[in-house]
Amino acid sequence: MFKYWDLVKHLTLREIRARYKQSFLGLFWVILNPFFQMLILSFVFSNIMRFPDLGVPYPVFLYAGLLPWIYFNTALGASTDVLINNSPLIKKIYFPREILVLSSLLAKTFDFFLSSILFIALLLFFKVTFTWYMLMFIPIFMIQFIFTYGLGLLLSSLNLFYRDVQFLFNLILTMWFYLTPVLYATEFFPQEYRWIFKINPMSVFINAYRQVLLGGNMPNWGSLFIGAAISVFLFTASYMLFKRLEGAFADVA
Repeated sequence: MFKYWDLVKHLTLREIRARYKQSFLGLFWVILNPFFQMLILSFVFSNIMRFPDLGVPYPVFLYAGLLPWIYFNTALGASTDVLINNSPLIKKIYFPREILVLSSLLAKTFDFFLSSILFIALLLFFKVTFTWYMLMFIPIFMIQFIFTYGLGLLLSSLNLFYRDVQFLFNLILTMWFYLTPVLYATEFFPQEYRWIFKINPMSVFINAYRQVLLGGNMPNWGSLFIGAAISVFLFTASYMLFKRLEGAFADVA
């Protein structure tokens, strides 16, 4: 991967520039999209369907879960189609095809950190105390990145052979969203069903983000270890499958 780093950088910058090249607001769309989602959902769940006290203002609580979910959702959406969209490049020259998935994820990572500026502004506006625990955000994000990269490798390779994979996974993502504590706290879920959150890596990541960013605590190490183990296993298995199928990519792209 270090050998092809210039190619990774070029493909990442190409995707970022192409996305906002003819857009009037350009990069501001990265911030506006999650911001307006946060406003609408905050109004609904703060004024219509009121949640009990969360210890922090609901907009901050919601945004801490919405940002990593939007990153996960958009990164997988881009990764699933990346081999199909770059089929002319795949047929012309050889390079490790996983670079295409990686560059797609890095472009979405740029969006994620850019949209995080508004989250920092919300913390300042609502006078949330900044602590050293917030630095744990970086390792938690790295674990989520490995998980997303592994799933992106799996989906992109399968979607190249079976084009309905993207439509099936969109349905799964819809169900996955409601089984992940983005809109609500884990404590609001019935006790007998909370085991779902322990085997759902996105639940583990979002809860960990909230613990270090809003709770002023270290993350739950047991849950985070399970999330990290699932992420490493998924990445390893997906990478092996991806490399096994790579030889046929040019024929079906």
